[in-house]
Amino acid sequence: MDNTLLMLIYVFVLAIFIGFELITKVPPTLHTPLMSGSNAISGITIVGALGSVLSAHTGSTEIAIILGTVAIVFATINVVGGYLVTDRMLKMFKKKKS
Repeated sequence: MDNTLLMLIYVFVLAIFIGFELITKVPPTLHTPLMSGSNAISGITIVGALGSVLSAHTGSTEIAIILGTVAIVFATINVVGGYLVTDRMLKMFKKKKS
């Protein structure tokens, strides 16, 4: 097996373990601000994917356009879903009117 591929697999597995440990340690009160921050990062992903699709139209293959479009769709689903979850969580903290 190629040494580079082995190193990439090692980093990927290590990132999974570290990510799991970090996510399980986040208290519920910090979840909403962190969710909003990750939604902003996903918004940046949409801009990058749009740039990818636009630059792919200048002579690249069809597969680049298809992958860029799929990236836009998935990032958009992530942003919309994240904002819906964040909005729902924020409603839980609002005081109910008597």
